[in-house]
Amino acid sequence: MATATLTARRTVSVRAPSARTRRAVAGWVFALPFVLLYAAFEVFPLIVSVVMSFTDMKSTDLREPLAINPVGLDNFARILADGKFWQATFNTLVFVAASVPITLAAGLALAIALNSGISRLKTFFRVSFYLPVVSSGVAIAVIWRYLLSTDTGLFNSALRLIGIDGPAWLNDTATALPSLIMMAVWRHLGFAMVIFLAALQGIPRELYEAASIDGAGRAQAFRGVTLPMLRPAMLFTVVISVIGNLQFFEEPFIMTQGGPLGTTNSISYQIYTTFGFGQYGYAAAMSWVLFVIIAGLTLLQFRLMREKR
Repeated sequence: MATATLTARRTVSVRAPSARTRRAVAGWVFALPFVLLYAAFEVFPLIVSVVMSFTDMKSTDLREPLAINPVGLDNFARILADGKFWQATFNTLVFVAASVPITLAAGLALAIALNSGISRLKTFFRVSFYLPVVSSGVAIAVIWRYLLSTDTGLFNSALRLIGIDGPAWLNDTATALPSLIMMAVWRHLGFAMVIFLAALQGIPRELYEAASIDGAGRAQAFRGVTLPMLRPAMLFTVVISVIGNLQFFEEPFIMTQGGPLGTTNSISYQIYTTFGFGQYGYAAAMSWVLFVIIAGLTLLQFRLMREKR
């Protein structure tokens, strides 16, 4: 009897790993479709892009792949001497430096106003301000192109009613990029507002009560309680906003085609036009330079926020 029990225990102990193995295999089988799709549409194009950036691949080489030649770092050296790329980089950095702080400040102000406002109207205003975030970027750009039209646009029509001749918003080198920045702030304002509003609602009321007992006014409570508690939300919003705005494409593509005189050309739009001219290898190299810029600025933001802590 004892021998039979011992044999049964050994049998169970031997079979247990087999059962775990079967469960693991079943898990991989269910995950396999996603893994294959991810590899086909993410990993494989990524590898191809890396390889392309070190070649002189052009559109004509699609029929004759053997005509593609490796060029080493020549594409990246060409970028260093490309005035259009660096103008696009400057425009992109100006776009980010202007739109992100304005969006964050306005979003925080709206969040504070909604957090202390009438509860019945909170949902209405949240939906109203967040609606542009989930709307089509192309549709928004088309609408704003009409609003900013020199002759028939709503903005200039309103200015003419009070005797002011409005500027050529999208056709003047002085106002074209600020016009895109204005549209981007309006479009992304709701995202910052929702993040800050959620963070504000998560701050314990006891902290404000303790600050009030210590004699702190509203301004002191804002600096000593609200801002420190909002720091994680600020970091998240800044990082996401910078990453998104560094890749801005729909605005110049739909509204200005990079003009006038390249003042609204962005890195993403420059990559698009380079690819459209059939310079696939050079466009791939530009894409990786953009990736390095995004990664570098993101790491810099994390480091600065860590030092402030």
